[in-house]
Amino acid sequence: MLVLLNNFIKKIVILIFLVGFNGSSLAEESKIEFISTDWTFKGVFGTFDRASLQRGYQVYQEVCSGCHSMQHLSYRNLYEKGGPEFSEKEAKAIAAQFEVTDGPNSEGEMFQRPARLSDKFVKPFPNVKAAAAANDGAYPPDMSVLAKARKGGADYIYSLLLGYEDPPSDIQLDDGVYYNKFMSGNKIKMAQPLLDGAVEYADGTQATEKQMAKDVTTFLVWAAEPHLEARHKMGFKVFLFLIILLTLVYLSKQKVWSRFGSKNLEEEETFDKIEKAVTEYEGEDPKTFK
Repeated sequence: MLVLLNNFIKKIVILIFLVGFNGSSLAEESKIEFISTDWTFKGVFGTFDRASLQRGYQVYQEVCSGCHSMQHLSYRNLYEKGGPEFSEKEAKAIAAQFEVTDGPNSEGEMFQRPARLSDKFVKPFPNVKAAAAANDGAYPPDMSVLAKARKGGADYIYSLLLGYEDPPSDIQLDDGVYYNKFMSGNKIKMAQPLLDGAVEYADGTQATEKQMAKDVTTFLVWAAEPHLEARHKMGFKVFLFLIILLTLVYLSKQKVWSRFGSKNLEEEETFDKIEKAVTEYEGEDPKTFK
């Protein structure tokens, strides 16, 4: 019994230590104030900017895809409703630019073929170890749900992309490490990915650092929540339905209880009449009362 009690106490102490450590880390992260931006997809009626989504895909493909995968997205998602909404022909052309391993064929061998709409986004590395080895031991995270996995979401990603600057004089950085004021600890192994003119937008939009950061962030939010617009519409319909339902319930309640109210009133009036009649005969000889 004593052994079990000691083990229980040890577990409680360890739990308190871990909670305290994590709490201090979260407190440190909460001190970071990200760049606040007016996103079109925020709010109950929020929707994605189609042009921004298409530009965001271009930034991802030309700048980010060399290191970061998006393993939960398929090329068909690029033309589906609620997303970038490329035409089906454009989506097929995008997919055909990549090759995937398929097979085995009739001879039992694997072969390469152009990607189809049903294929997942092609990964830049075959596995995690290969990705880490190509990036000095730092594994580039998959971007499929990055906007949901990071505290701050869209504001975090946008701020991080724009947070690169020269370190203060009292901070020394190792080779391959960069200073970012929005990164926890201010140190990051990813070099600054966006510079003015890094891509040439197909729609003629000027590719400034801020514009590219906003577009690719919008694309990453959609990748993490591809059905966001549909959920917003459904949520509004449910909210409207509840208002109508509550109104009907309230009116029904008023109608039903109004009947009980009139009945009680009649009973009170009847009781008042009886009491009045009894009062009129008070003090008279009961023998003469008929």
